[in-house]
Amino acid sequence: MNRRTWLTRLSGLLAASAVPSKSMAASSFPLNKPKAEWKQLLSPAAYAVLFEEATEPAGSSKLNAEKRAGTFICAACNQPLFASEHKYESGTGWPSFWQPLANALGTSTDFKLIYPRTEYHCSHCGGHQGHVFDDGPRPTGKRYCNNGIALNFVAKGDSLPALRT
Repeated sequence: MNRRTWLTRLSGLLAASAVPSKSMAASSFPLNKPKAEWKQLLSPAAYAVLFEEATEPAGSSKLNAEKRAGTFICAACNQPLFASEHKYESGTGWPSFWQPLANALGTSTDFKLIYPRTEYHCSHCGGHQGHVFDDGPRPTGKRYCNNGIALNFVAKGDSLPALRT
């Protein structure tokens, strides 16, 4: 590769990294609360992950070790997102799933690390959950790498909480 080709490719990468991540518009979700209201309902750490797209430290969530049967729900709005039978140990330090529940998630493209990643959100409130990668187990080959603080767990046999309105 000559210098001109290398510089052209580098400038393309830099331009792509300057593009802000495509955030899903709050109005595109059934539950559309002002950020000030979410701040009152959530801990500062949960708010930062769910509505500012932060990432919790690896290994910090007790849900990473959750092995009981049940449902993982959005910590913001209580929408069911994942069934426990779709959870697996990915070795990443975050709760990981190979498949979400039907119609539970929406996606967008994130360029925060220069290269594009698929970010996913709760389809009810838009809360940021994590990123999906193509290195998961069969049958899907997907790894939904979730921030534990963005989830709550409801054990099988317990009632799911009502969706927030």
